[in-house]
Amino acid sequence: MPAPHAVPAPPVIVDAPPAFERMSAGLRGQALLAVDTESDSFYHYYPKVCLVQLSAYADESDSRLVHDYLVDPLRLSDIAALGTLLSNAEVVMHAAENDLLLLARDFGFVIRRVFDTQLAARILGWPRAGLAAILEERFGVVSNKRMQRTDWSRRPLTPEQMAYGAMDTRYLLPLRDVLITELKAKGRWDEAQDAFEQLAQEDYRDRPVEERTLWDMKATRDVAREDHGVLAALWEWRESEAKRRDIAPFRITGDAALVELAQRQPANGAELRRIRSLGERELARYSSELLRTIRDARSRPLPPLPRSERPDIILDPAVRDRFDALRAWRAQVAEQRGVALDIVLNNATLQAIAQRNPRAPEELNGIPGLSPWKRGAYSEDLLRALHRLRS
Repeated sequence: MPAPHAVPAPPVIVDAPPAFERMSAGLRGQALLAVDTESDSFYHYYPKVCLVQLSAYADESDSRLVHDYLVDPLRLSDIAALGTLLSNAEVVMHAAENDLLLLARDFGFVIRRVFDTQLAARILGWPRAGLAAILEERFGVVSNKRMQRTDWSRRPLTPEQMAYGAMDTRYLLPLRDVLITELKAKGRWDEAQDAFEQLAQEDYRDRPVEERTLWDMKATRDVAREDHGVLAALWEWRESEAKRRDIAPFRITGDAALVELAQRQPANGAELRRIRSLGERELARYSSELLRTIRDARSRPLPPLPRSERPDIILDPAVRDRFDALRAWRAQVAEQRGVALDIVLNNATLQAIAQRNPRAPEELNGIPGLSPWKRGAYSEDLLRALHRLRS
């Protein structure tokens, strides 16, 4: 499919009240708005939304002309009117959940109608559902990968940042048209509508901020259990230092260094300098703190394992058998439909079903993740799979 216009107009920079008022007036009544956000989580411990990108059709009868806007919340003291625009439109996003969460937490915005282009692509079974891959395959547009790690909190924005930001929403509206056509052709439109409704139903303003834990670090699994106490102390030290300096934790030192330190547990400067994952900067700045943290941690109790790591409380044998039977059924359905497993049902939903052990359709009501469409599509098969296990 061709791009919406061969030579895109430059985005409108909205960084002062008059420009914001003009944009708000021009977009009032728009039925469709493409939206994305950029935050500074790569650079700060406490991330914030630094840019809100919007795209809208200049004429809804002509999809070739799209207007792009870059709203700068770091220079605007009040963008409440944008929340009103978004609440009255169908908002098109790619991988919507994170943006919905950020817009709700930072600005209190509530978006009632969502079209998630990534979710739609995954429901269709597209093998590559990332936005960069889709833009290249469907529109011949290659994104600037260097911009994925740019600091969006710095001002002024560079021309490269502005071009990258605008591109993230410019093609979402024509992409929505492509996806709707394919969803309807494959008989998956109702499924997608149901999935979008589940996204919009949650009040993201009330979702608690998830505290980072040691177990968020994948490399933790590579460390022997007896060394988890030292690793936990090092991880907590890094978090504390990152909070104090308001920078991303990996900018203090990387996960690989924490793992190597926990495994080798150097006792002096000479041994510390043999840690290959530590650079000269870390050694110069943190040597004494690292050695003290390791020394003090050797006698601390081991941190408790997360639930998923504790086989004694994962599942009792009967529930585990039902869970395995449901997983086998899901794998077969996902293969037949050509979609990822979680598009059918995620593990948390399967586990809830296994624990409830329903025998009738009404006993499936209220299970998280079992939306109206999924309940209608899968109830009989789910009950049949559990019945076979009892037979």
